[in-house]
Amino acid sequence: MAKRVQLVLIKDVSKLGKSGDVVDVATGYARNYLIPQSLATHATPGILRQVERRREQERQRQLELRQQALEQKAALQKVGSLKIAKPVGENKAIFGTVTTQEVAGAIQAAISQAIDRRGITIPDINHLGTYKAEIKLYSEVTAEINIEVVGT
Repeated sequence: MAKRVQLVLIKDVSKLGKSGDVVDVATGYARNYLIPQSLATHATPGILRQVERRREQERQRQLELRQQALEQKAALQKVGSLKIAKPVGENKAIFGTVTTQEVAGAIQAAISQAIDRRGITIPDINHLGTYKAEIKLYSEVTAEINIEVVGT
């Protein structure tokens, strides 16, 4: 049976693991590829403590981001509805469409907090009226907000 060696990955390696993962690989793979390419290092007790410390720091950072997302969700629920003014043509049709950039700007004006426009999902808005937008603030934290499109 082939001997295996335990390594800590320094960088992400496809089909093996992500940075900071402890992996068991064949000695030849470690000696000839992973270590010379600076993709991994030997798993010593000191390095394993460093890996554990980094994981704990990352876990704390994720908890803080989740807490911030929950605070933003509460602020958005207090606002209730946003008004966006657009020029109007015939049959209450607006010129152009409402974009995520405009929604993000309206949110920032309402709650004084920046929201990433890439996390905003809106339906196609081509007419005056009220629409629902979904805002993804964190991986499992989403908020819904009403957008009222009014004519200028």
